[in-house]
Amino acid sequence: MVRRWVVGMTGASGAPYGVKLCKELLAAGIHVHLVISDAGWRVLKEELGWDAARRQDALAAAFEGAAEEGRLTYHPLNDIGASIASGSFLAEGMVIIPCSMGSLSAIAGGASTNLLTRAADVMLKEGRPLLLVPRETPLSAIHLENMLKLARLGVRIIPAMPAFYNGPQTVEDIVGFLVGKVMDSMGIAHNLFRRWGESDE
Repeated sequence: MVRRWVVGMTGASGAPYGVKLCKELLAAGIHVHLVISDAGWRVLKEELGWDAARRQDALAAAFEGAAEEGRLTYHPLNDIGASIASGSFLAEGMVIIPCSMGSLSAIAGGASTNLLTRAADVMLKEGRPLLLVPRETPLSAIHLENMLKLARLGVRIIPAMPAFYNGPQTVEDIVGFLVGKVMDSMGIAHNLFRRWGESDE
């Protein structure tokens, strides 16, 4: 059986996290079903220089032909008839990285207003893993209450917080650490950072 994970990207800052996760999953032989909000495309343009007006071309360039090879499936945000909108479509789980507070709020409220929030709702109703990577600061009481509500439902909340015990030297190191923490929660092996207590050998 082909391993499948759904990846969502929204309008919070942190586009490099989502792109890095997709690349790592593809390299691990996992089929990625990707959905990006309109605000997510804006952030991809601002942070990574993607051409949001030529979305298929941007995806092809970023993921080196994975879509053409059938290893990555891109779903338009408003395609609520897409495979990932149904619980009968088998996926191991979903990660939203980065996750805006607007999307997090919609998921907490059960508002399936687009494919991204519908796919998240599917994970909740089917009891499958749902991981959210919020990137906002400072956090209001509303943000915290929404995250607490979802955490109590079994959603894994993984804030985009860097660590420094592993001695990051570049932005890529910082991105890799966070993506590695996400992959730990997904149960997928990686070598993205040196773990505490491990030697450099």
